[in-house]
This record gives sequence, C-alpha cells and structure tokens, in this order.
Amino acid sequence: MQTTYIETQQISFQDFKNQILEDYRLGRISREMSYLGRREVLTGKAKFGIFGDGKELPQLAMAKVFRNGDFRSGYYRDQTFALAVDALTVESFFAQMYADTSVEREPASAGRQMNGHFATRSLNEDGSWKDLTAQKNISSDISPTAGQMPRLLGLAQASTIYKSVTFEGSEKFSKGGNEIAFGTIGDASTAEGHFWETLNAACALQVPMIVSIWDDGYGISVPTKNQRAKADISEMLSGFQRKDGENQGCEIIQVKAWDYPALLDAYAKAEHFARTESVPVVVHVVDVTQPQGHSTSGSHERYKNEERLAWEAEYDGLAKFKEWILNYSIEIDGKEEVIATAEELEAIDEEAKKKAKTGQKAAWDNYQKAITELTQSILPLVENLKGQNAEVETYITQFNKLVSKAKKDVFHLVRKALLVTRGTDSAERNQLMQKYNEVAEIEKDNYSSHLYSESQWKAENIKEIKPVYSDSSEDVDGRVVIRNNFDKIFSKYPETLIFGEDTGNIGDVNQGLEGMQEKYGALRIADTGIREATILGQGIGMAMRGLRPIAEIQYLDYVLYCLQGMSDDLATVQYRTKGGQKAPLIIRTRGHRLEGIWHSGSPMAGILNLSKGILVLVPRSLTKAAGFYNTMLQADEPAIIVECLNGYRLKEKQPDNLGEFTVPVGKIEVTKEGTDVTLVTYGSTWRVVTEAANELEKLGISAEVIDIQSLIPFDLSHEIAESVKKTNRLVVIDEDVEGGTTGFILQQILEKQKAFRYLDSDPLTISANDHRPAYASDGDYFSKPSTDDMVEKIYAMFNETNPQKYPAIF
Repeated sequence: MQTTYIETQQISFQDFKNQILEDYRLGRISREMSYLGRREVLTGKAKFGIFGDGKELPQLAMAKVFRNGDFRSGYYRDQTFALAVDALTVESFFAQMYADTSVEREPASAGRQMNGHFATRSLNEDGSWKDLTAQKNISSDISPTAGQMPRLLGLAQASTIYKSVTFEGSEKFSKGGNEIAFGTIGDASTAEGHFWETLNAACALQVPMIVSIWDDGYGISVPTKNQRAKADISEMLSGFQRKDGENQGCEIIQVKAWDYPALLDAYAKAEHFARTESVPVVVHVVDVTQPQGHSTSGSHERYKNEERLAWEAEYDGLAKFKEWILNYSIEIDGKEEVIATAEELEAIDEEAKKKAKTGQKAAWDNYQKAITELTQSILPLVENLKGQNAEVETYITQFNKLVSKAKKDVFHLVRKALLVTRGTDSAERNQLMQKYNEVAEIEKDNYSSHLYSESQWKAENIKEIKPVYSDSSEDVDGRVVIRNNFDKIFSKYPETLIFGEDTGNIGDVNQGLEGMQEKYGALRIADTGIREATILGQGIGMAMRGLRPIAEIQYLDYVLYCLQGMSDDLATVQYRTKGGQKAPLIIRTRGHRLEGIWHSGSPMAGILNLSKGILVLVPRSLTKAAGFYNTMLQADEPAIIVECLNGYRLKEKQPDNLGEFTVPVGKIEVTKEGTDVTLVTYGSTWRVVTEAANELEKLGISAEVIDIQSLIPFDLSHEIAESVKKTNRLVVIDEDVEGGTTGFILQQILEKQKAFRYLDSDPLTISANDHRPAYASDGDYFSKPSTDDMVEKIYAMFNETNPQKYPAIF
C-alpha cells in the first residue's frame, strides 16, 4: 500500500526550508496571476475572471497529499492547487482567460470554458486511455454550484471497486484501489442538495474521499448565516462524525486558511484516514479571504463593511505565511537557523510578479499570433474583391479601424464581402470562397467538435450482429431475456457493474436482474439509497476511471432528479475537454405506460433538448434493449436506454446468442411495410401504432410502420425519407407532449432529410395531452394516444383528399 504524507515526512532542515520557500513562491505566483487576471478583464482583453486569491495556503497543503492516480473534482477557484500538481502553468492559465483554442496552449478545455475550470487530459489523441496511475488527475470542472459533488462520489467509489475488481488494462486506472478522490467546494454551495446527497452517500458507502470546504463567509454577497441553518458547517455536520467501531460516517477537521503548519497537519491526517482506512473526510477551511472579491463582475466593497475588509487584509493567508516564515527559527547543532530573511522573501515576491507577467504576455502573444495569421491569410483575398463591389472597401476600412480584432471580426468581414459580391463568378471570389471554407472547417473543429465520440470506439462504428434463433429458442417473458443477457454481460466484462434503487437484493423492481447479486456479488450488483443525482454521479466518476458502470434510475420520471447532472456534466465531458476526457456511462431506466402522474410520464423532449452529447436509445422490446447494452459496452460514449415498462411480462423469443448480438445506433427498422402512409414511432407506443396500422388495413389504408429505435443519433441513413418518398404521407406518433419529441423528429425528417419534397398531405403529429397521465387504465386511455385516436386521425388525412372513398367518421 502507498504510504501517506505522515509516514514520509523525515526530512532535513534544508529540505524543509526548500519546501517552505517553494510553497511561498507558488503562492505568490498564483496571487500575482489573480491580480493580473483581473486587470486583463477590466482592460477588455479577457471576457470574465474568477480567481483563487485567498485560498493559496490550503491548496498548497492539499497538493502535498495528492498522489499519482488520485483525482480531483472541484470548484473553479483551485488555481494554486493546479499549479502545485503541475496541471497548470501561468501560460495555460492566461490562455484559458483569452479563450485560446489551442489544445497545446490550453489543454484543459481548448478555450471552451471560462477561466478557472481545470482538467488534465485522460485520453490520447486517438481517444484511448492514458495511464491514469502515472499522473495526477483533475476531472473537468463545471460551473453549476455543487454540480461537481455527485461525480466526486463515483471517482472515490472507483477505488473501492478496484480493491476487488481487475480486468485486462485495469492497471492503467488503479493500483489496488489506493487512490483518493479530492473534492473542493465553496461554503455557500454547501447549501445545495447535491452536497448533502453526496456526503450522505459517501458516509454510507465508506469511500476514500476528501472534501475541502473553502469557507470565506459569503456566497457572492449573501453571508453564511443566510445560507444554512448554522453558520458553522462543521457544527451542522457533527452528526456525520463517525463513532469508534462503526463503519459509517466521516471525519471532520476544521482548520484556519492562514495557519500553514495547521493546514499541513490537517491534510496529512485527512489523507491518512482516506487512504489507509477508506473513510471520507471533510476539511472545513475557515477564515478564508477574498482579496479581490467574488469575480470581475462586481466589487466586494459593496457588501463588506470596513471592519470586514480590514480583517481580510490582516488575515490574508500569504501575509500570515510571510509573517510565520520571518518569525521561524530553530537551533540545530548550536546554530540558529531561519527559513528566509525579509529581503529574500521580497526577492521572491518580485520574481513572482515577473513570472506572472512573462506568462501572461506569452499567452497573449500566442493568442494574437493565431488571429494575426488568420487575418493575413484572409485580408488580401478580400481586398482583391474591391473592384467588384464598392461596399467591400467600406467593410475593409471598418475592419482596419478595430483596435482589437477577434476571429469573429475576420469571419464577419469575409461573409459580408461574399454577401455583397453574390452572383459574381470570378477567380478572386472563388479563391476567397475556397479559403473561407478551409478556415471555417478549422473553426468548426475548434468550437463544435467532440460533442460525441470521434474515436474508433464511437457507437456508430460498432458492428451489427443480429439475434440468432433456432428451433430450440424459447418464448419467455421479456424480463427473462434482459436478465439472461445481463448474466452474459457481467460474465464477459468484469469491469461492468450496475447499481440503483432495488437493483441488487431483489434483482430490480421488474426482476430484470434476478439472481445477479447472488452470482456476481454486492459490489458489482448493488443497491443504493433513494438519491438519483448521486446514482448518476457514481456512474460518471467510475466511468472516468475506466470502469463500465450502468446507473439504474428506477423509472423514467425519476430521471428528472438527475437531469441537471446529465445536462451540465455527463453530456459535456468530451465537448468541454475537446476530447481530453470521457465517461462512457450507461443510464438504465424504464418508462412510458404505467399508472398515474408520477409513474408514466414521457419527458423525452426534455432529455433530448438538455442532454445533447448523450445517446438516447428507445428500444421497443427487451430483446432490442439487450442488444443496445451489448452495443454500448463496446462503445466509448454515454447513453440512456429506456426499457419498455409494459414489456417485462410480454412474451419474446429469446436469442441463442445472448451477450453477443447488437442493435446499431442511428438505425431505424421498418416493422410493417405499407404504401399509403408512413407511421413513425418508438418505444412502448410502437405496439399501439402497430395495432392502429392493422385497423387501418381493414379500412383500405396501407400503413408502413417505422420504429426509430434511436433518437440520438437519428436515422443516419435517412431511410425514413425513402419511406415517405414511397407513401407521400407522414405521421409521427409518440406519448410525449405536443411539439415535444415529435417536433424534434419532424425537424430531422422534413428539414435534414428533405422529406417535405415528397408530401401530398400536411405532416401529422399525434402526441399525448400536455398534462401528465391520469391514474389507471382509463387515465392512460384519455391522456395518451390510443389506437382509436390514431385510427381516426390518420383516417381523416385520407378523408380530406378523397371523401368519397373515405367518408367522414364523425
């Protein structure tokens, strides 16, 4: 087992002195970066600034116990920590402020995130995993307050899993589960539910996690007393303190942000508890100051009185650190030893200012150089069009007057020049067009790539393997198909695990995991508390550490509890790191037609709109669902798979090749051929649509039924348009609200696939009422589309065009 900080601190005075001065130097550099960063915003060179000044000392102490293989899930003020663990340089800090799109210069996000959002790169350029045990890891920050907490739980729990689970390649992710996950959060954000849910779950699971609370007494302008029931979060958390002999709870350590020796001691103890005993620890850092206030969007003088401001100046961590260094002396072999003189510290201060300024200038010059090179490649080509339209020269003059130029200004110039010279066919214009297309492709990659995987393991690349049936294939309940397929999965992939409410002991509420916990153990087939946000967070964190988790959210309606994490965190992982990190989590849920308002909703439109970046798979049967699990476990991107809740007791023929067959994403299936109208649907509604299509046949209408199967990605081969080309009529049917998922589907078919060209009638959508479904079978009938609704509305399309052949029903 790896030793801890406590066990390794046997050093000479010279080494001790060097460590102290290095910490002071880093702290001063970080502070100067904060000061200079604010000035860069106020002078207009950067858009926004939020900095870590005042938190330097606790972050330096935390960095001392942060080892290779460890992970941080943090708050966007941790610049000193990032500097200390070599995850940040002065240059990359300012490159992020300027939104430099170079991964080399700004490796955290390639300019996609505002400053203070840190990340290390977990992936090689081809999307394969690096050896995460050979580096210090920072999971990509997000801005939503406390949003980093659920992911922290999963990062920590992965260490618990790796104590018992190994697989081919697992040595890249863990050394026997000895890693700690470090979380950081501002004190005001501890008022958020995500904080409490995460800490509660961590205390129940007993995972190696250290949470640092930076307590500066305010949430922007709102003082702590208005944030929580108690101003002292340690006092509030006292009930979480573990008792001797109990395997529950956490350790709570309170320490002052300006007390350097106490901070070292606090983090050494925290590491010891977490790394050797796998106990979660809260380090409550009090007396934190904010020398420049919350951010560049305002001044803290507006809400802090003179007494508070004077106290912050006196108890500034770096000032206290300097005072401690100057007052420190020790007698060794009869000789008094000191750490540094005032002159030596002043020299370090000056060096820090120069270091910050040099790094800032280098970052600005590199950023400007990229824009200058773009301008120099474009402007002469625009100038060549002066003779073709007088307005071109006007636009060039306006462009040249700009004091500071950005990429958008260059593109605006080009597009205006092309607009006013439209209709002109000249070599000069064609040359500009060619250059514009070339640079536009580059900027498309800079700003829009990696929303989904771009590696060889992206789900679209997974080969389809059809289910195999034989004379001995049995007709079984759908839940048996999914259960037996999971059995194959857990046997085939030791890195796969599943967890959720009622998932383990009883084998999920629909028995789709019956007997799995008994066979594969409670670590891999696990029950959780009722806490959807952190079920999702467990999955995100474990997926970022190389495991293949399946996070089960009991019902589709309950996805709303974790939609924020899906939208702000999981969906953006690859995008916000420009392919630097990934979290191939599978979210398992079940939904659609059950009973009542809270158990039969269909919030698909919300999921689609808020979770771009996650595949949305909507199988019509449990065999199809099983195939999607088999597909996604070979892929490297996240997905939500919505099983049909009313399908577990319906009979299906069980494939002979369980665990092997796959269902391709982005591939529709024509389940009934027809010639008069195309009916497009998905999920549980498919059965009702099929019934309606059979009824329409009796009325002389030949309906083609298409199961979408995959909402994201959507019909990659544009097969639906081919169906509409044949039938000339289109009906989109689902049980979402009006204009919800059907609106998305219509946009895909009519706009992207250009199927409007083939329509002889207006396209029709049939959806549920806008309210939630009322209770019981009658509530379902009157709330959601019934066979009668579908037959009547589709029949009316034909009545409108040929009333003699199709006389009105009503």
